[in-house]
Amino acid sequence: MFKKASLWLHKWLGLFTGLVIFVVSFTGAIYTFHDELKLLVYPEKYFVETTSKVERLPLSILIQHAQDALPKGERISRVDLYPSNGRSWVFRASETNEGAFGHWNYFRYYKRVFVNPYTGECVAVEDSKNEFFQLVLQLHMNLLLGKTYGHAVVAYSTLVFTFLLFTGMILWWPKKWKGKTLKRSIWLNRKTKWKRFNYDLHNVWGFYTFPIAFVLCITGLLFSFPNWKQSYSRFIDQITFFQKDQTPVQELAQNVINRYDQPIDNLLAYVLERHPNAGMMSIRLRGIDAPLVDVQVRLQEDRSGLFRWYYMKTSDLNMNEIRSNQGLSNGELMAALNFDLHTGSIGGMGTKILVFLISLGCASLPITGYILWWNKRKPKGIRKKRSNRHSSLATM
Repeated sequence: MFKKASLWLHKWLGLFTGLVIFVVSFTGAIYTFHDELKLLVYPEKYFVETTSKVERLPLSILIQHAQDALPKGERISRVDLYPSNGRSWVFRASETNEGAFGHWNYFRYYKRVFVNPYTGECVAVEDSKNEFFQLVLQLHMNLLLGKTYGHAVVAYSTLVFTFLLFTGMILWWPKKWKGKTLKRSIWLNRKTKWKRFNYDLHNVWGFYTFPIAFVLCITGLLFSFPNWKQSYSRFIDQITFFQKDQTPVQELAQNVINRYDQPIDNLLAYVLERHPNAGMMSIRLRGIDAPLVDVQVRLQEDRSGLFRWYYMKTSDLNMNEIRSNQGLSNGELMAALNFDLHTGSIGGMGTKILVFLISLGCASLPITGYILWWNKRKPKGIRKKRSNRHSSLATM
């Protein structure tokens, strides 16, 4: 009875959410390598010619150059910069309509301005609203329906898919853990007929994708429901048998040297001196009267979970706070590593390839599942004959 109920739920919930799961999984597979692919597809945007003797211009000047490249009314709000030589710096400008339906109504504008940090030259202005990888990301996050509508559809479909993974494991569970029964559950026989092969493909591939697919679902749900992060962190802390050292990173408490007129220029110079080999840095621009300015440092470009975050007072250039992944509890660290786990970047190229393959596997499950359901439907002729036979028996 339990297995029968699991089958019914697995079938109908799968049919109901299958298209969403296919789109989210397939776009997730594509987006896994977006950092690497962008450098290959758009080298003219991301790389600039330089010599080691040339110094970078102050950030405030570069912001002004980027702002001048945009139409009136569009404002730079974030900077992504790369300490390594020969890379352009990226200045983002975006404005959204949170309640709008559809991607093109949700983004009023979204631009990326690529600037040569050594000369201030504007290398390129990208209409990110229509850029391929951004469209793939928005498809993955909200099906291009906008945040209010699409985000909810993806979030609850992912929640259903998490449940389907467990009902799938119940249905997969072999009656006998030996011989042909077990072999058929873990290995594909290519010599079988098409219908049986499709059934085995759905069954076997579902088994092998389960562990990583479950991790992708949980990490995806934390993006969908950010309010869950605190409970998630507490849960991880409770179930771990050891507690890591939570002593925060120690740095000399000293004032930032006052070299420039703008506080953000002074803070960035300070951070670049301490992390010349960092992967990237991000700065969210604050108002002129903001009491603090901050710079987030990714120690590796594609690892958001390895970071330093510097907060400086604008009044006296004193360091207000330095945050680090080293000072986090196990639960907080898992939450900080959520992006790394979800994208597969946590273990480098090997785990990225694994996530890519599992994402493709997840995309295949709705397809093989739908074919499985279609093949098991009774042909019209058989249904009609049976209904006629029942009618004849009823009149006797």
